[in-house]
Amino acid sequence: MRNVKKDDTVHVLSGKYRGKQGPIIEILPKKGKVKVKDVAILTCHKKARKQNDVAGIIKKEGWIDISNVMLVCSSCHKPSKVGFEEVQQGKKTRVCKRCRQII
Repeated sequence: MRNVKKDDTVHVLSGKYRGKQGPIIEILPKKGKVKVKDVAILTCHKKARKQNDVAGIIKKEGWIDISNVMLVCSSCHKPSKVGFEEVQQGKKTRVCKRCRQII
């Protein structure tokens, strides 16, 4: 089980976008990268390849390292570390280390 998942709200800890919060759009757990909405915006110049394609400048989110984000607790609304507790036999859940509530 991992600390952050898709659609979790995270707080950016370091880099150009330090202090921003947003939901996770995409995650690559093996590479340790995440895409956060409105964070690490890239500008891509798209060329029209076919007759009906439109050329232009596209802004999209880039990948940032998973170690640079921290999960925001849904109950206390503050960035906190994630712990794991066994609810039933063999079932683990994520728990906020700050307020001890299930995330």
